Amino acid sequence: MTPVDLYIAGTGRRLPPATTLAEVEAAGLCRRRAWWRSEVESVRVSPGESGPEMAARAAGAALAQAGSAPAGIDLLLHATTFYQGHDMWAPASYVQRVALGNTCPAIEVRQMSNGGMAALHLAAGCLAGGTDRSEALITTGDRFCPPGFDRWRSDAGTAYGDGGTALVLSRRGGFARVLALTTHADPGLEGMHRGNDPFGDAPFAVRRPVDLEPPRRDFVAATGLDSVLGRIDEGQRTVLKRCLTDAGVTLADLDRFVLPHLGRPRLEAHFLGPLGIDVERTTWSWGRRVGHLGAGDQFAGFGHLVDTGALAPGQLCLLAGVGAGFTWSCAVVEMLHRPEPAGSGDTW
Repeated sequence: MTPVDLYIAGTGRRLPPATTLAEVEAAGLCRRRAWWRSEVESVRVSPGESGPEMAARAAGAALAQAGSAPAGIDLLLHATTFYQGHDMWAPASYVQRVALGNTCPAIEVRQMSNGGMAALHLAAGCLAGGTDRSEALITTGDRFCPPGFDRWRSDAGTAYGDGGTALVLSRRGGFARVLALTTHADPGLEGMHRGNDPFGDAPFAVRRPVDLEPPRRDFVAATGLDSVLGRIDEGQRTVLKRCLTDAGVTLADLDRFVLPHLGRPRLEAHFLGPLGIDVERTTWSWGRRVGHLGAGDQFAGFGHLVDTGALAPGQLCLLAGVGAGFTWSCAVVEMLHRPEPAGSGDTW
């Protein structure tokens, strides 16, 4: 889709302090030799604040930067990846109560690591489809902690960080314009995160902590590695080509790239190599010190570029996401002007 007069008016981050790889190794939580190829330096680790709590705080910063009144938000979407802190509970409503206190629709989006971008796509469609809706708040928030998750072992090659992010999407104006926004799906790959495991009767019924390697191994054995990798790369190419076409630009026109916070080998294999992207034009140097934020990498990375002045007015930025399912999303954003800082920060 090509959004008409849709803007990013504010972003926010709530990221805990960094824990270095050396500190993690000293604590006996991982072995450095298992991670040296990833080039990850540190991850953000919350000592207790949950994903929804961090998301609500990030929302406050995004609203302040946008100059948006909570009562004026017409839709709240909260994207999640992991356990939100309570059973049979609606985390989106918590974020709404704390950050907005209004009565607009508040909905959780659970599209795994592509959740933030998928929520952005849904919000864009909602705002574009009705003149009575002018602003949407999108948040993400996750805390990847034991006993359910081992941030160093549950998904080999990707180190997970904790944090909350937020973005205000507006029809009224903002500091960046969304030129194009596209999502593509291939449900034939959903089995990669299910494998041969039976459907459980309760969370973590099959294994605790989460271990993504057994289902991935089962799926690849049944489907074939070349087929799996081919479909993943094809999905990425499809969504990127469609997004660039909708925006009326080429890959060479893009100035900066916000990519998932993956380890360097995965980043090279699925983004940098196939797309011919120079790593210096990405947020890698920052993301390697943050960790994979589940659904929040794109909002956090874009906010970092904006707040540090790394994205100048007139420049174009690509936000790219991919998540289990599989779904891929891309957005081309044009920076219009630098916004006033509003308390967004990397640490608390």
